[in-house]
Amino acid sequence: MFKTKIYKVYNYLAIFCMCSFFTACSIPTLVNRDTNTKTPESYTGSQDSTNSAKMNWKEYFNDQNLIALIDTALKNNQELNITLQEIQIANNEVRIRKGEYLPFMDIAAGAGVEKPSRFTSKGASDAMSEITEDGKKTPDPLQDYMIGAYASWEVDIWKKLRNAKKSAYLNYLSSIEGRNFLVTNIIAEIASSYYELLAFDNQLAIINQNIEIQSNALRIVKLQKQSGKVTELAVKRFEAQLINTKSLQFDVLQDIVVTENKINFLLGRYPQPIQRDAKNFMNLVPKVIVAGIPSQLLGNRPDIKQAELKLAAAKLDVAVAKANFYPSLRLTAGLGLRAFNPTFLVKAPESILYSLAGDLAAPLVNRNAIKANYLTANSKQIQIIYDYERTILNGYLEVTNQLSNINNLKQKYDLEMQQVEALNQATSISNDLFQATRADYMEVLLTQRDVLEAKVELTETKMQQMNAIVNVYRALGGGWN
Repeated sequence: MFKTKIYKVYNYLAIFCMCSFFTACSIPTLVNRDTNTKTPESYTGSQDSTNSAKMNWKEYFNDQNLIALIDTALKNNQELNITLQEIQIANNEVRIRKGEYLPFMDIAAGAGVEKPSRFTSKGASDAMSEITEDGKKTPDPLQDYMIGAYASWEVDIWKKLRNAKKSAYLNYLSSIEGRNFLVTNIIAEIASSYYELLAFDNQLAIINQNIEIQSNALRIVKLQKQSGKVTELAVKRFEAQLINTKSLQFDVLQDIVVTENKINFLLGRYPQPIQRDAKNFMNLVPKVIVAGIPSQLLGNRPDIKQAELKLAAAKLDVAVAKANFYPSLRLTAGLGLRAFNPTFLVKAPESILYSLAGDLAAPLVNRNAIKANYLTANSKQIQIIYDYERTILNGYLEVTNQLSNINNLKQKYDLEMQQVEALNQATSISNDLFQATRADYMEVLLTQRDVLEAKVELTETKMQQMNAIVNVYRALGGGWN
């Protein structure tokens, strides 16, 4: 008897091995591609690993008004809150996948009544039955009462379910990195908009100063006309210049409104004034940036870490798809009590029922869907490899672009500062010469226009400098930690 059971086990094992061999032989061959994560050794030849991205954003930005704005955005920004819910969804997916490779157990209870037709085989058999309990015939119609527990478990032979759980966990981690990348971008966007707002405030102040200067010049020209030194043409040209300058302030005022509302949107609130102090904007000195080495991008930038985690999850998805070719084993069991009279449920062993079964199933024919799913998983994996490499390349180029931008903007700002100083002197000289009738009024007008444009351009360059400092911090992966 024992030898017969052993023989049956061997038969089952042989069938299992044959199924596995048959399916393994027909699995499509995939196209593999290695991931290239190699980066240049440095940005500018330096091997210093000190990195400004390690600084906390509250230390990197020392303007308290800006810090308060960023704090508010990190609490109220709608897009960030949507991302937090996506993280929760990904976490729930991990719990779902984890539950799939654990046994499922249900408790059930039921009651019913059955009266088969007398002219059926079951009805005729019941009518002829003499089964009794306590000297009584089986009741007619027959009632049915049941209570029991049932369990099922898919044995994870090929690690399909565990790999699916690991893939879900990696996607959960990638969603966290996605949230970190969003935090980095929100901080950078608010800081850039804030510095734009300070620049617009300074431009508005410059325009108002020029309005005052040009108003005084117009008053002097009118006096000179009365004394016969100039004609009405000069008066009208000075008046037109003043009107043009006044019109510029409305463009700047509109830019201020748009930028304020952009910040308010990032903060998740309706329009209201943005607290700021623009007095010392032109005296701001850009921070000294230490970029570290390019390989640090792989650990600092959330988008690169997100792409890496997605790649790891995609590799597991390929393994899950491959496991679908192999046989699956499912065990089921049940234990409970069943009787036609509820008082008999407690009478054992007559009311006890139990079951134990195992099912072995493997795909045999028409496996096109499984093959297609397997090939699709591999194509997605290769797609993510390219995306991972592209993200690394993009990160490196962003850093090098911003480092170059910082250096060039410094040279540009110094030259524009010299230009403004020269034009200020030219304005003073042209006014003196004009009052002494040794210069034409057009020279005065042109000089006033040039100095206004130069000062406005200088504030724009200062804004670009501050934005470059913000952008290189984001490009290095700072802000989220």
